[in-house]
Order: sequence, then C-alpha cells, then structure tokens
Amino acid sequence: MDREEAKELRERCAQCAAVSWGLTDEGKYYCTSCHNVTDRSKEVLNIEAIPNAKKQAINRGLKVRKKHERGWDWYVCEGFQHILCQQAEALKALGVGPEVKSPVLHNLWKRYLQKSQQAYCENPVHARKRKAAAPGSPSASDWESEPALLSEASGPSLGDSGADGRGRPSPPGRASQSEMASVCSGSLDGVEYSLRKEKGLVKMTVPATLALCGLALLWQREALALSDLLRFVEEGHIPYVNAFEHFPEEMKLYGRDKGIFAIEAWPSYEDIHRKMIEVATFLDLPRFPAITEDCYLHPNILCWKYLMEVNLPDEMHDLTRQVVQMAGLGEADFLTFDPIGTRARAVKYDVQAAAIIVVVLKLLFLLDDRAEWSLSEIAETYNEENREDKPCFDFRKWYHVMKKSFDEKKQKWEEARAKFMWKSDKPLYHSPIDRSVAHKRREMVVNLQKQFSTLADSVPTAAKHSPSSFQFSWAGEVPGAACFHGHGLQGILSRKGRSLRTRNALYWLSTQRFCRSYCKHVTTYEESNFSLSYQFIMNLFSFLLRIKTYFLHEEVSLIEKRLFKTKYSKPKTKPSRSRKVRK
Repeated sequence: MDREEAKELRERCAQCAAVSWGLTDEGKYYCTSCHNVTDRSKEVLNIEAIPNAKKQAINRGLKVRKKHERGWDWYVCEGFQHILCQQAEALKALGVGPEVKSPVLHNLWKRYLQKSQQAYCENPVHARKRKAAAPGSPSASDWESEPALLSEASGPSLGDSGADGRGRPSPPGRASQSEMASVCSGSLDGVEYSLRKEKGLVKMTVPATLALCGLALLWQREALALSDLLRFVEEGHIPYVNAFEHFPEEMKLYGRDKGIFAIEAWPSYEDIHRKMIEVATFLDLPRFPAITEDCYLHPNILCWKYLMEVNLPDEMHDLTRQVVQMAGLGEADFLTFDPIGTRARAVKYDVQAAAIIVVVLKLLFLLDDRAEWSLSEIAETYNEENREDKPCFDFRKWYHVMKKSFDEKKQKWEEARAKFMWKSDKPLYHSPIDRSVAHKRREMVVNLQKQFSTLADSVPTAAKHSPSSFQFSWAGEVPGAACFHGHGLQGILSRKGRSLRTRNALYWLSTQRFCRSYCKHVTTYEESNFSLSYQFIMNLFSFLLRIKTYFLHEEVSLIEKRLFKTKYSKPKTKPSRSRKVRK
C-alpha cells in the first residue's frame, strides 16, 4: 500500500466524501478513512521499472473478478439435494429405471422438505428465524417477501436439474444474506441446522439419503436389494463418501458444514434399514406396491439368486419354496411395506432369503460337524459308483471350494478397505481464514504420498471394476473352482411313496429362548456355542450381504419360530391338586 502513488486521484470517496486514497497489493484504490475499495486501478506506464512481485500483484488486480467469487447463498437442504441428484444419476447408470429419480425420488424429497418445514410451505423455518428478528431490520422485509425455498418457480428440482447443478441461477433478493450468514459455516443455516432439535423431526443426513434411495427402489420394486445398494456404495459406484466434492464451486463449504456432509464410516445395513422405516413413518407414506411372486424381492426369486451365488445345487430351490410356503413368508401382506400400519416394519428381503437357505441346509445336513461329513462320504461313494449319472452333491468338496474362494474375496475386500483414502481431494476447513492453510496441507499430503509411492515402488491401484449383481462367478471355469449347480441330492434325499424325505431325521433350533420385548435384539449369537460348519455358512452369507453375523442369526431364528411352532410352544401342565367334592 503506497499513499504517495495514489495522490494523483483527487476524487471524493462515494461513501465518506474524503480525499485520502491508497493502493492495495492488487493495484486498486481504497479510501484510508472508511476502507472502501473502488473498482479503479492505477495505470502502469513503465512496467519494466516495477519489481516482479509488484508486477504479479498488479496484474492480478487488473483481471476481471469472478462473478461468484464469494460463492452462492445456499442452504443445507440444497446440499443434500445435490447428493440425491448424484445418487439418482448413479442408479440410472446401473440400469435402474428413470422413474426412480423422477417422479418417485423427487416426490419423496419434496414431501420431506414439506414435512420438515424447509420448503413447499407458507412459512418455512428459514423465514421464521428471520421474522423473529427485531422489526425494522433491513433483513426482515427481504425474508418476508422471499418465496419458499426450492419452490417450483424459484429453484431446481430433482426432476429437471442436472447431477452437478451448475445451471443454478443466483437467487434474487439475497444479496445481503451472505453478510448475515454465520462465519462458522459456508451455508446460511449450517449452525442453525446443527442445533435444530425438535420432537418428531427426522433430520436429513448423508446416510438418510441412502434411506430415501432405498425407499424409492422399494416403491418401484426394482431388482436391487438393500445389500446390493450398500455394496455399490462401498465399491464407489454410488456417491456417498466425500459426495460434497461434486458440489458446484460456488457452494462454499466449511465449518459446521464439515460435520454435516463429511462421512468417515461405511453405511451399515442395520442403520440404513432402520432409517428407511423412520423416514417412511415421518413422511406418512401410504402402503407400498405389493410384493408378488413375479417381483425380484420375493423370497423365491432371491433364494434362487443366492443359491447361484454360493454355488449350491439347483434342486435346493424346490426345498426353499416349500419352506417359504410352510412358514407363510411368501404372502403379499407379509412382504409389502406399510409405514402407516399398526406396526410399521419392513421385511429384510435379502437377509430373509439367505436365512431360508440356511434353514434348508440344516434340514439336509444338520450342520453339527458330524452329519454333514457322513453324508459327504455317502455322496462320494455314490459318485464313484455312478460316474455316468448326475453327480451327487458332496458337502465336503463344496466346503473346500467355497472356503478357498471366500478367503480370497474377503482378503481382497479387507485390503481395499485398509487402502481406502478417507481424505477428500477437496479440503475442508473450519473458516475462510483457514482456507489457504488447508490447501497447502493438502498439497503437502499429496506430494508426500507421491514420494512414498515412488520409494516403495508400489503398483498403481487397479481401475474400478464394472458393477455386477454377483460377487462370485462359477461359470468362468476358474481353476480349482468346481461348479455344483447341476449336482443332485439323490444321495441325501430318500423317496418314500410320493414324497421325498431327508436321510437326516434330526434338527436343532438356532435358539431356544428369545429376548424379552423391551430388548433391542431378538437373541444373542456367540460363535463358540455353534458348530464350525454353521459358523462358516453364517460368515459366508454375512460377507455376501455385508451384515453382522448376529443379524443373520436372528433372522434364521425367526424363520424357525414360524416353521416349528410346536417346538417353541410350551406344553400346558394340568393342576396336580384334585378338587374335593363337598357332601
């Protein structure tokens, strides 16, 4: 800043009418009395006489200032809307019908904004905060005349806006709001949103966006279960972790926004499933379309899919259908989600299908570390004596093949999780003052990573694989991986008249005692209390669905409770005392 070089400007300041000018580092005139910066810059006649540093400063000042250099005035719900747009576009790229985005997901999001009093209402919560200010303040009149946030006429919607939202116009009448916004967040309501606690309110979070996507998929009865949705999130096909990186550059994000949009944990099946029920109940959604036998989420179809996934014989599908029919698990009233019903519950379709297969395996092989191995010897003898016939399913051989593939898949999965970089390419900072420091730290981290990777001579990370509904492939003739889909159960089932019976006449229940109604879980699961075969099958399906083992064990216990009602019902004892007959 040099006041001597600014003496040539003799105009009065438009703000304080003083004639006292100085020069900024960018070469612009500013008033030393009121610090008002003008758009005028000092003309440089002899650029050779100016040092290099001064040249760069003046050249930067002569450039045209960006239109959105200070950023847009945006709300937290607009950030979640951008994330939903990205997730909807990713689902469409995976083959989901376009109706999931618009109108289904768009209507769910619109209904949430209305129920949470953030938009599509006469008195949004943002306007209420400003109206509560003292009358006569310059911001009160602006907020009273401002239309509802994200209304049909003033803002973008999930149906007509792009995934990145770069076509969003600057909201009219909000010029003074950025000055009123808290310095603790880039959004206008970041601090208020973090502190907002109302009874019955379901606050939107990044995991809740997956719950909305899950509800949209369930409403459309798409061929995508919740476990598939979360697996595609984990593989990076659906934006979730660091989804804010795709925000428009004009949406400045820092401070409290970091705690709202930054995610440092993978979504769990239990949390998202619980969130789906919570959001659907909060929105007062009507009964969902019925899950019929021709729907992908029906247990008959899902059981067929998972039998192929874990390389089990096709003949087991007839047994799973019988279990579904006997336990009443295939009825539309049982499968259809009804949030406004007397007892709002959503069936865990994929977990239920896996549990049905576990029950069938227990019916066939008992899974007590003795019966399955003796049946394997019978199957092995049968296959040696009847080489030209359909081979009999050998549980021991299947176990060795499946365990090898399972261990390899799990090791790769654990390595990928360990190498995952949670830090985003777009650094987050607590305030605009820390922006330069955050960017410098990020550049230093990137440079150190490049140096370490060069010293370690590490192999570059492989490209992201294309999404697939199956994690295990048995049709590619993998060396050492035999396919058991065409094997039969003739050595395990015995025919008696018109019916087939299992050679194994015993069955043990997964649990004899359920927890009380006020307990959060159904039953407990401790691996030491169960056989090794049962543990392996539970771990296999749990990895397949990305769930906790106890979660699948609970579902197996519930199916057994419906299937074996007499074993769970306690016999009624007659009173021992006899009545005395009065004379």
